[in-house]
Amino acid sequence: MIVQLALAAALAGSPTTLPREVTIAAVRGEARIPVRTDDAGSPVMPAAPLIAALDGRLRLDGGWAEVVVADQPFRFLVGAPLYLFSSQLLPLAGPASVQGDSLFLPYQFVAEILPYYLAERYRWDPRRARLEELRGRTTTLAGRAASNPARLPSGLRPGHVVTVDPGHGGVDPGNPGVFFPRGTHEKDVTLQIGLLLRDELERRGIAVRMTRTTDTLIALGDRGGYCTEACDLFVSLHVNSLARRRGYTDVRGFETFFLAEARTEDAARVAKMENDAVRFETGPSPADAAGGLDFIVKDLQLNEHLRESARLAELVQRGLDGAHTSENRGVKQAGFMVLTTARRPAVLVEMGYSTNPQDGRLLTTPTSQKALAASIADAVVEYLREYERKTGTAADSGIRR
Repeated sequence: MIVQLALAAALAGSPTTLPREVTIAAVRGEARIPVRTDDAGSPVMPAAPLIAALDGRLRLDGGWAEVVVADQPFRFLVGAPLYLFSSQLLPLAGPASVQGDSLFLPYQFVAEILPYYLAERYRWDPRRARLEELRGRTTTLAGRAASNPARLPSGLRPGHVVTVDPGHGGVDPGNPGVFFPRGTHEKDVTLQIGLLLRDELERRGIAVRMTRTTDTLIALGDRGGYCTEACDLFVSLHVNSLARRRGYTDVRGFETFFLAEARTEDAARVAKMENDAVRFETGPSPADAAGGLDFIVKDLQLNEHLRESARLAELVQRGLDGAHTSENRGVKQAGFMVLTTARRPAVLVEMGYSTNPQDGRLLTTPTSQKALAASIADAVVEYLREYERKTGTAADSGIRR
């Protein structure tokens, strides 16, 4: 499904005006690339000097412009606001275009796309309009672990990447938050805790890609695409709720889901509630576009990521048990659309009930939000330690469960 992604200028901390130039701070030197607007008013940058500064390659192929940066190919459909990455067709705020004899790429490529998909290689400073190249090269997880024997304080090898997905956003508020402060919705709480989780993971030396950092809508079918080959895990954050009925405010607790057929009526209810967010989107639903949710689930059951997702869910649930004051409702499985496109171990965390007064306070209290984020980050670290042990990349000592 195609939805509008926010420009980098709309990201948190971004400048409100378009810069006149962007600085590419590469390992081999710096270059300043001008920013201009195309005939439609979209910000663009000249492709040739930009790709040269990124030490990349550029090739025109019919109506496509293929850009290879850090050995990762990005294909732009010239004249249309679309690009192809990791076999996924994704939207742009403005198209790549040819003006005269020169190709121009969207400013969004530098200010948003590269920092998201190659987070372990590039860092974007929106206030200075500066893209900084970090030392090292983008590789697979096994390659990253083998090429750098140094250990992080967390005991992990450097190079892990996790995608954090704050649920809902934009015109999709999620559930209204019966016991949240006035004007606060599920989308606000998931973003607050998602940003804290990003900070906690980065403090542990893990690179993070966010599906959103502002109040914007990302389609369910597009969220998993942020976890590509260079990504290790996908974590989606949500808040549970119940319809009004006798005793509904008494139900509380947290639970972590992985993708499989729902085994209980309540698990199916939660999946239906979260999947109903598709009504805020346009075009075919993610399940229809992929051939139906049942097909996806059956296909994933043959994939090792299903087993790994279940283990990640166990660790997240155990971690939350130490930080949450509510009931541990356990690990569950259900058919969440948001998990169907993540081709890595993926979980969806229901962090509590907005329809319960105790959970409502916990989910909106800054100290509790930080504790929840820290517990999930600890669970991610523990999972990755296990992964390193299983793949033979762990040190002989110093890494213990």
